[in-house]
Amino acid sequence: MNSKYWNEKIETMPAEEVKVHQLKKLKDQVKHCYENSGFYKKKFDKIGLKPSDIHSLEDLNKIPFTVKNDLRDNYPFGMVAVKSDEICEIHASSGTTGNPIVGSYTRGDLDVWQDLMARSIYTTGGRKQDVIHIAYGYGLFTGGMGFHYGAQKLGTKIIPASGGMTQRQIKLMKDLGATILACTPSFAVYLAETMAEEGVDPRKDLKLKIGMFGAEPWSDKIRERIEKETGIEAFDVYGLTELCGPGVSVECPEHNGLHIAEDSFIVETINPDTGEVLQPGEEGELVFTTLSKTAMPMLRYRTRDISKVQTEKCKCGRSHARMMRVHGRSDDMLIIRGVNVFPSQIEYAVMCFSELATQYLIVVDRPSALDTFGVKVELSDKASKDPKLDKNALKNEISKRIHIVTGISADVEIVKPGELPRTEGKAKRVLDLRKGKM
Repeated sequence: MNSKYWNEKIETMPAEEVKVHQLKKLKDQVKHCYENSGFYKKKFDKIGLKPSDIHSLEDLNKIPFTVKNDLRDNYPFGMVAVKSDEICEIHASSGTTGNPIVGSYTRGDLDVWQDLMARSIYTTGGRKQDVIHIAYGYGLFTGGMGFHYGAQKLGTKIIPASGGMTQRQIKLMKDLGATILACTPSFAVYLAETMAEEGVDPRKDLKLKIGMFGAEPWSDKIRERIEKETGIEAFDVYGLTELCGPGVSVECPEHNGLHIAEDSFIVETINPDTGEVLQPGEEGELVFTTLSKTAMPMLRYRTRDISKVQTEKCKCGRSHARMMRVHGRSDDMLIIRGVNVFPSQIEYAVMCFSELATQYLIVVDRPSALDTFGVKVELSDKASKDPKLDKNALKNEISKRIHIVTGISADVEIVKPGELPRTEGKAKRVLDLRKGKM
């Protein structure tokens, strides 16, 4: 396959044809939900909505939103829209409190997911001759299996490393000739740090050329660090357990947003406070409707991810809409002294300083009437050995930068290299000690 497209007909389909395709699939999906999902039938009947009321894509806004608590309240199979014996695989979110978010799949759902992931890997430049090292968690988490399925369809060699055992992962990448790394961006940073400690030069000792990173928000500053320290080209990937897992959207080599697989999903952007549908280019909360999923379809699912969608054709030739990088989640937003603060804002501020490593920890507390706002940052190994480094001056500059970015002051603490905890999965960036305090 010499084309730069996995499926050129679908990926370059004119926008009007995409809409025609989506409307047909939407009508089928709504009918399927109404006839087979007790959850959606009850929801539709409550407002007097029938599948026959959906005549155009604009009618989508007649359908009520689906939210994460709907999945928790109907755990484990209350939102399934097929017979039990049609379900062949089950995944779940990595949440640690309450009922997990469960995703059920038919054989057909897995086939669609596999094709979407093969398309994602191919879009970044991955080909059959590549060797993909998958360091996302395997098991209930969709990351590992999603990339595995896609790589199988593409025909690449697979190293199913999963998470953990960082030194061993580096050895495997080196000895087995991995060319693609798939993991969370925070684990990619951790791998780069460990390589430096072990004396491994990724440019000379490894064959890595592509990195596919997702499962957590990450900034362009983190991308710059990863590419600088590993020599690979970093690509953003996006997905949710509720929708299918990874495979919803992916960056192309233009790095100008993530191409949404509009043949399988309809995307909307809404005001997270009012639910008002926004125009393309306006920033808001992403809402997705699945068009191909039968076991557990989602109609207007509120992701809580904050982004914006661009609809003009990309320079790469792909015509599907692009979502800009997710810079935070509305449910991850911290309200500190009445000000909205996203962890991604702190990350941006921290990454402006070459003297700092990529690790940071936001600590919020309420010992009395007012919130305290602290940020722990870590010196880079090089800066920690610089006798001319003025820590107080650096601390003041970091505080100023955080104030510029967020509008509030933070108590900055600079710690030694390696002092902040590392994770081999999703990074833990916030320690909120206010819970339970009034």
